[in-house]
Amino acid sequence: MPTSAAFPRHIRIGGGALGELGAVLDALQLHRPLVVTDPYLTTSGASHRVISLLSAAGKAPALFDRTVADPTTASLDQGVVAVHEHRADCIIGFGGGSPMDTAKALGVLALQPGPMRRYKAPNSNGGPALPIIAIPTTAGSGSEATQFTVISDSETNEKMLCPGLSFLPIAAIVDFELTMTMPPRLTADTGVDALTHAVEAYVSRRANPISDGLALSAIRLIATHLRRAYFDGSDASARAAMMAASTQAGMAFSNSSVALVHGMSRPIGAHFHVAHGLSNAMLFPVVTAFSVSGAPGRYADCARAYGVADATTSDRAAAGALVDALTALCADLEVPTPRSYGIDSAAWQSLVPLMAEQAVASGSPANNPVIPEPAQIEALYAQVYG
Repeated sequence: MPTSAAFPRHIRIGGGALGELGAVLDALQLHRPLVVTDPYLTTSGASHRVISLLSAAGKAPALFDRTVADPTTASLDQGVVAVHEHRADCIIGFGGGSPMDTAKALGVLALQPGPMRRYKAPNSNGGPALPIIAIPTTAGSGSEATQFTVISDSETNEKMLCPGLSFLPIAAIVDFELTMTMPPRLTADTGVDALTHAVEAYVSRRANPISDGLALSAIRLIATHLRRAYFDGSDASARAAMMAASTQAGMAFSNSSVALVHGMSRPIGAHFHVAHGLSNAMLFPVVTAFSVSGAPGRYADCARAYGVADATTSDRAAAGALVDALTALCADLEVPTPRSYGIDSAAWQSLVPLMAEQAVASGSPANNPVIPEPAQIEALYAQVYG
C-alpha cells in the first residue's frame, strides 16, 4: 500500500529563526495573527517580543495569553471569542505543547462548529481551519509538525486525541534559543516525551519508510544530548540537537502513530493533572518491556540508534538493552513514580479501570506491537504506580 505523509509547508529551524516570523507571514500572505500563548510567556516578556516582531513586519497582531496547561474544552471558549473579535486570518501558537494544542483547536473552531468532542479519534478532521504558525518554546511535544491536538473534555475529564489535516500547522519556526531557559525538570520531561514519540513511531503498526528515518534520527540525537541539556541548560549545542530531535520525532509520529505509552499517558494527565511528558516518562520503561516481544527487531533498531547495541547484538538482547537504557535514563533524570509524585494510592486504584477504558478508546493501544487487553493495561497501571 502506498505511504502518504504530511508536513508543514514552511519550516524555519535554527538559532535566531524567530526573527524570520514576519517573512513567513509575508510568504503566506497573512496579516492579522492572533498570538496564542500562556501567562508565563507574557510575564517573561517573550510573547511581547513576538508581538513586536509582527508589528515591525507591518502586521496587525493581537495577543491571547489565557491558555492553560493540558487545555480543556472550557478553556477554549474565550479563545474562540478572541479569534472572532480580532478578525484573525491566522493563529500563532507560541509556547509548549499546551499553547500549540490550543491554537490548533481554535483554528478549527473558528471555522467549524463545536463541541470539540466532535473531532476526537477515531474521527479525522480535514475541514476548513485558520492557518496555524507554530513556534515551540520547549523541546518535546513536536506539536509544531503534527496533525493532532489533545484537548481534555471539561465535562467528562477525558483527554481527547483529535486528529486530521485541519490541525497541521502550515508553518513552524523552530528556534532552540527559545529553550535555553527551560528548567531541568521541564527539560527532562519534554525530552523523554520526544524520545517516546520517536520510539513509538518506529515500532508502531503504522510505521513506514518516511517515519522510520525521522524516528531513528531523533533517537540518535536524544541519546547523545538529553542528559547534557538536563545537567547543563546553557549547553547550546545540546539544546539545538534536542530541538531538532523533537521536531523530527513529531514529524515521525504524525505520519505513523503513537502507541500504548501515549494511550495510557493521557488518562493520567486528565485525572491527576500530571504533565504529559512526565506521565509518558513514568510509563515508558515498563510499557516498553511489555511490548518488545511483539516487534523485537524494531526495538533492536531503536537500541542500535540509541547506542546500546550494535550489528553483532542479537535482536532479543538489543531490545532488552533498550529497556535497560530507558530505565537508566529515567533514573538519571529523576523521573518520579506516581506514588513518589504524590498521587494517592486509593485514588489511583479506583480510577485504573476507567483509565484503561479511556486508553483503549483513544485508539493508540491498537497501534502497539503487542495489542493489550484491558486487564493487561490495568496490570501495567498497577505496576507503574510504584
